[in-house]
Amino acid sequence: MITYQSEDAKLPNISKRQTTNWIKTIAQQYDRKIGDVNYIFCSDEKILEINREYLQHDYYTDIITFDYSEPEVFRPQGEKNDKISGDIFISLDTVTSNAEKFKVSFEQELHRVIIHGILHLCGQKDKSPADRAEMTRKEEDALRQLNHL
Repeated sequence: MITYQSEDAKLPNISKRQTTNWIKTIAQQYDRKIGDVNYIFCSDEKILEINREYLQHDYYTDIITFDYSEPEVFRPQGEKNDKISGDIFISLDTVTSNAEKFKVSFEQELHRVIIHGILHLCGQKDKSPADRAEMTRKEEDALRQLNHL
């Protein structure tokens, strides 16, 4: 189940049904099913607080993803963990400033960040330059699919 909540910010005006269907479609492309995924839309100050408290990072960011998917170690040998679960915090302040910076609409940047969290839960990394380039390619592919729903 996918939920959309807000904390210290107004819930963005998105089509929850369309967004949920899109997220499920993208997850299926990575052989994953949606477990419990919670989107929490918040302010820069809230995401900074979370970043400091849980990750010991002292900076603003657009998204923080906490992966609660069951580790493979707890599954019978050979059985794949195909269900993803997690909390995805998104700073609407940073989404707004990034949309301006990258000269895209707020909606497009918001959807990019929404799917970025799902890609992390599906196993995509973005620490190295090569991984970041691959993440960007996958985000763009997912955004094209959203435009065709």
